[in-house]
Amino acid sequence: MDHTLESLEHERHAGGGTKEIWKVTLYLSVLTVIELMLGFSMIGMDEASLKRHLIKGVIVVLMIWKAFYIVGYFMHLKHELRNMIMTIVVPLFLFVWFIIAFLTDGNSFKNDKNKWDSDHLERSKEKMPVQEEGTHHLE
Repeated sequence: MDHTLESLEHERHAGGGTKEIWKVTLYLSVLTVIELMLGFSMIGMDEASLKRHLIKGVIVVLMIWKAFYIVGYFMHLKHELRNMIMTIVVPLFLFVWFIIAFLTDGNSFKNDKNKWDSDHLERSKEKMPVQEEGTHHLE
């Protein structure tokens, strides 16, 4: 490795410096403030409104954007080879896909159970009987 003044100067500029740290901090702060404003704007909205779901989607996209930005700068993947980035990003997408697949499968199981077992839906809506204190027997 060459340790001349030119190589040290190149390393200092390639790695960033105080100016770049402030730029990254400002960028992440602005994204965070936008997410907070969007979150506070949902207060009082109807739970099932399309606008509320759209805002939630925008917040998720901003969070993912920030996560990639953080990984790029603070885990130094911004300056890495494409193969190194792919070894981290591809498993991340597979993990997200697994979560979506499991949630979808669980939801379809619940819906099918309600469709094929009519008593299950009725039993799931019944309230638990109130027991007197001190009685802990099984029936």
